[in-house]
Amino acid sequence: MTIRVLLADDQALLRATFRILIDSCDDMEVVGEATDGAEAVELTRRHRPDVVLMDIRMPGTDGLAATSAVCADPELSDTRVLILTTFEIDEYVAAALRRGASGFLGKDVTADVLLDGIRVVASGESLLSPLATRALITRFLTSPAEGARLAAPDDLSGLTAREREVMAWVAEGHSNDEIAAKLFVSPLTVRTHVHRAMTKLGARDRAQLVVIAYQTGLVQPPPLPPGATF
Repeated sequence: MTIRVLLADDQALLRATFRILIDSCDDMEVVGEATDGAEAVELTRRHRPDVVLMDIRMPGTDGLAATSAVCADPELSDTRVLILTTFEIDEYVAAALRRGASGFLGKDVTADVLLDGIRVVASGESLLSPLATRALITRFLTSPAEGARLAAPDDLSGLTAREREVMAWVAEGHSNDEIAAKLFVSPLTVRTHVHRAMTKLGARDRAQLVVIAYQTGLVQPPPLPPGATF
């Protein structure tokens, strides 16, 4: 199955570079290009891509507002947003995840990392690595802006013990295959637990499940690396 990608970036050269790179892959294609957030939302509704590669800082409607619009539209529930930006700033990263983004990458990543990131997000997984960056994200997610909290600790009461366990592994950045190996079950069983937890908690995708895990205290942010100045 071909992954359909929409590019949203105000820099024409970057869009052209991304298009060449993505279209060179047999398993993905670019279906449209947007120069700002408003156009990104419009083209997403028109083309229904699997993944929107979204810049944060764009003129007019920015990437955060566009991410909110896309992720809040029930008709676009199958579309995932992957933030790609030079501005890996604390508040931007946390805000993007709160608004429904499935992950983010810096624009300095290699071509292979970018393509793998698109595949990861398209498959329904969240992209919250590396560990140091995830530590930064989770520090902000535990203290969300007013009105941005997705869940309270009591909301976990409806989960089974295994669902909580799997949710905790997800929050720590493990894939279904890695969790399956740890629990000696099949990846399909893990996927079932993840989807049940998402349904019970009203999470749109794994990224929101991660947010809820930290907000409810199911898992705690890992310590920042020595000497970090995030």
